[in-house]
Amino acid sequence: MVTVSVPATSANIGSGFDSCGLALSLHNTAAFEECDSVEISSSDGSQAPCTPGNLVYRTAKEVYALCGQRLRGLRIVQTNPIPMARGLGSSSACIAAGILGANALLGGPLTREDMLTFATKLEGHPDNVAPALLGGFVVSAYDGGKVYSLKKTIAPGIVFMAFVPDFKLLTERARAALPKTVSHADAVYNLSRAALLATAFCEERYDFLPVATRDSLHQQYRLPLIEGGEAVFALADGLGALATFISGAGPTILSVVRTAEANVFFERARQALASDAELSHFSLRRFTADNEGAKLVEAS
Repeated sequence: MVTVSVPATSANIGSGFDSCGLALSLHNTAAFEECDSVEISSSDGSQAPCTPGNLVYRTAKEVYALCGQRLRGLRIVQTNPIPMARGLGSSSACIAAGILGANALLGGPLTREDMLTFATKLEGHPDNVAPALLGGFVVSAYDGGKVYSLKKTIAPGIVFMAFVPDFKLLTERARAALPKTVSHADAVYNLSRAALLATAFCEERYDFLPVATRDSLHQQYRLPLIEGGEAVFALADGLGALATFISGAGPTILSVVRTAEANVFFERARQALASDAELSHFSLRRFTADNEGAKLVEAS
């Protein structure tokens, strides 16, 4: 049996649409054991599909096929604290878990680079799967069927405050809200800020994040899908967040806060959510960065 742990992720980070992401200190786990049937269960009461359509199982089966091995069956036990369809990378966590678990059962034929490329093929883009596998802040490009990713370990000077609403927003709906084309000016706007975003993280110049996370490609179209979203942005800005952006496709909204200011920010934000009817459907969660990424935590 092997057990793997995979972090939640936040993609886009404002300007880095479909290319930037970071790993957070919230983890799904999955235990794998070969058997003669498909047996899938959840150890934490979460609503994981218990059929061969389960994404972790389907991904593991794809890995066996990729490696030319026949899969008789699997026993999988999951814990899924990463909320589904909230913009925190739940599907990428399942894909990463399936790949890492199957690869371990097969004796490790795939390199980390192989796993990342395969995960991107399954997911469609690397912004979530790359930080899920690698940890930290990751910038990725998918070119010619290969993923090129660079990781920066996130220093402890910042934390992440997640405003998580009590409703789901499917990625398909969030994608459908985007325009088919964008102007040259909007493209240049994001290009310059995405470059600044990567440099700000690499140089730990978090004072540049207010500008570097600004976006003109996706957030303005998705924010109307998040009830109370504009008020959350205003609240976080008023409490001194370095930056605030839609996490992935939403509906979670993530703020970057200096660690020294985190306790005050958290308490004041939580009080504001509880006292404002417009924001009462949001809960507040505090995360640090996960700099390890997906990992094997047990093998027997």
